[in-house]
Amino acid sequence: MVTDPVADMFARIKNAINRKHEIVKIPGSKFKKGILDLLKREGYIVDYSIEPVSEFSYNFVVKIKYHKGKSILNDLVRVSKPGRRIYKSYNDIPLVFSGMGLTIVSTSKGIVSHREAIKNKIGGEIIGFVY
Repeated sequence: MVTDPVADMFARIKNAINRKHEIVKIPGSKFKKGILDLLKREGYIVDYSIEPVSEFSYNFVVKIKYHKGKSILNDLVRVSKPGRRIYKSYNDIPLVFSGMGLTIVSTSKGIVSHREAIKNKIGGEIIGFVY
């Protein structure tokens, strides 16, 4: 049993990148779908599809984006954890590499990047950083 599904997803993606895999399978959930939608929108992954496992469960098949043999996605870091949630207002959202990276924020409007959260003036839980 996985106690932190988002950290598990980040670990699976990082392991796939380290092994130079083109695709990685991740157990599905609505929350993870929101994160994958954001990563696709921001250009860190090529695409993902849904693969049914049984009547009630499914996997995401994520296609990782590479450029000249090197992954666009260098690192995924989990910030807010089940034991300690980190919440910030829109003007206190931490920036990765002065805004060059991506901060994943879970807001009342869904999962958004730090740019969208600051633009719409909404704060929320800091899920993680993408370099």
